[in-house]
Amino acid sequence: MSTVSQQEALVFVMVTMAAADSNLSERELSRIGNLVDTLPVFDGYSRDQLVDTANRCTAILNEPNGLDKILGIIREGVPERLHDTAYAVGTEIAAADLHVEQEELRFLQMLRDELDLDKLVVAAIERSARARFRLP
Repeated sequence: MSTVSQQEALVFVMVTMAAADSNLSERELSRIGNLVDTLPVFDGYSRDQLVDTANRCTAILNEPNGLDKILGIIREGVPERLHDTAYAVGTEIAAADLHVEQEELRFLQMLRDELDLDKLVVAAIERSARARFRLP
């Protein structure tokens, strides 16, 4: 299993979410960049690193059992104190194009199971995303 930093593991969450429905939208890609630029957890992590990390993630996803490998990398790379953050950034990307596909919902389910997240924490994160991305 590949060793990654916590920032890289969080990027793996976002890239995998964006790729889940086989349609990387401009909104999703823009949102990934915005989160990397603004969230404190990405302090010291640059856009240059983002491109390299996204390419590594995509390459792994294209391997046999790639999704299982990605989930293992995320589990190892994201410390327990950031498990909710990992789920939150995944939810942000799922909601970014204002419509969540079944494949994205499935990946969120796999992610919360992999990170053993509390159901109330998951519900709060999802509710928050719905409130932020609600159309007028």
